[in-house]
Amino acid sequence: MLRVSIITVCYNAAQTIERTLISVAEQTYSSVQYLVIDGASTDNTLEKVRAICPHAEIYSEPDKGIYDAMNKGLTLAQGDYVWFMNAGDSFYNRYTVETVMQAAEKAGADILYGDTLLIDENGDELGLRKLRPPKLLNAESFKNGMLVCHQAFVVRRSIAGKYDEQYRYSADYDWCIRCMHKAEKIEQVDSILARYLNKGTTTQHHRASLLERYYIMSKEYGCISTFFRHLYFLLRRKR
Repeated sequence: MLRVSIITVCYNAAQTIERTLISVAEQTYSSVQYLVIDGASTDNTLEKVRAICPHAEIYSEPDKGIYDAMNKGLTLAQGDYVWFMNAGDSFYNRYTVETVMQAAEKAGADILYGDTLLIDENGDELGLRKLRPPKLLNAESFKNGMLVCHQAFVVRRSIAGKYDEQYRYSADYDWCIRCMHKAEKIEQVDSILARYLNKGTTTQHHRASLLERYYIMSKEYGCISTFFRHLYFLLRRKR
């Protein structure tokens, strides 16, 4: 049976982490390593973790930001696959991990991905992401933006490098592209995999995030093509 490392990064997340923990605890798939990487919370975040997920491996210490914490999670992960599900986000239903791991076993894929449902702070559904995952995904797909939400992107640990911490807001975009370059097989799971809280660091710092993504796109896909692609999107929005 394949093992998956589910990684939750958090800091003073007592108000949002409960839905994440319940979601993890309810999964029907048993071969799970659950890592909670905490940035030395001063609220009752860790008490909730211990109460709801007593099997969780908790690591709590100050960090240099979310991507430093996520890199710690990658270092500690022991599963065949890694799956990030940060505080406030959750699996779509209790069968999600089992569904994805069965697909991984059958397809032998290096990356598995699916759709994402947006939720608000109350957990109410806001609808699917506007950027929808394509049937066939590769590194070139992200020319048009991050078509797959990080929480619906499951990666074989052996190809999962570290996050580039020079990016404060969009290191996940860069990381996904690098993972896809290494992947020999990428498989779509035709299902909603995650409920994503529509209030993350990237949402709060939208402009800075867009600038970082523009830089990443220019580096990955070329300055000229990136410029004209953004110009096209800008003109289309003004029509």
